[in-house]
Amino acid sequence: MPTYTFENTKTGKVYDDMMTIAEKETFLKKNKHIKQCLTKINIVGGVMGHGAMKNDGGWKDNLSRIADAHPTSALADQHRKKSIKEVRTQQVISKHRKRQQGKK
Repeated sequence: MPTYTFENTKTGKVYDDMMTIAEKETFLKKNKHIKQCLTKINIVGGVMGHGAMKNDGGWKDNLSRIADAHPTSALADQHRKKSIKEVRTQQVISKHRKRQQGKK
């Protein structure tokens, strides 16, 4: 059963109460001086420490397949398997870009 936060507009008192959605609607209709306060919701994101979630092998395969289909994307930089030739070529390109930026 959800917990709702209410404010009594006459006294300014803010309190929490646990009730069903139907009970809340009836309660608010009967008590016009009570209004519901909007609060942030609590969401549990996972049970792993430090907010990290482990992905299974199927998800990694899917990312790899997408990266192979789009070799110039940022996803490809992270997940695509590259040959030695591709790695060396990228290193040379990066080196020359840095030189060109330094000369300007």
